[in-house]
Amino acid sequence: MRSLMPAWFDLMGLSPDSPEDESGIKKAAENIRAIIEHEARNGIPPHRIILGGFSQGGALSLYTALTCQHQLAGVVALSCWLPLHKSFPSVLPRSDWEEVSGLFRLCVFLLCIMQVRQFWVFCLFLQASSGNKNIPILQCHGEMDMMIPVQFGAMTAEKLKFIVNPQMVTFKTYPGIPHSSCPQEMAAVKEFIEKYLPRI
Repeated sequence: MRSLMPAWFDLMGLSPDSPEDESGIKKAAENIRAIIEHEARNGIPPHRIILGGFSQGGALSLYTALTCQHQLAGVVALSCWLPLHKSFPSVLPRSDWEEVSGLFRLCVFLLCIMQVRQFWVFCLFLQASSGNKNIPILQCHGEMDMMIPVQFGAMTAEKLKFIVNPQMVTFKTYPGIPHSSCPQEMAAVKEFIEKYLPRI
């Protein structure tokens, strides 16, 4: 199956193992990042921007937020999945654990030979490399969705918990709802926006 889409990117299948339009996804994400940069230049800081969408729009919102250099206010992902999910880690590879262990030993060594202030600057640099791990994500899915089955949504939610702080991921499902929305879902979206993007 390959569907040429007039929206964000082409679909080559609707299963977790289907090939993906990598170039189309990345190009679409670049377009969204360009909009974020434009808004930032016009006085709206990225931490006051929430990305959100339904189906492909939600998928692109997830991918863009997780690959963005800025910390955004949050993501609303409705009836969707995480594109290019294999490009994100499921668990920290052994080599990375060894690297982290080595960096920790280096921190301890530096603490012994350097001033405390310099040590903390070094550790803050390491922490900054973790990216958007604390971005809030609201993921909603209809339990009767036949186009993007709710199981895909659940798999995405579990994947996200390895990428960002698990406490920042909220996954809600709605009985009887197909590939669509409902008032209860919109209420959850409203609550999420009010929480993470309060009026100033």
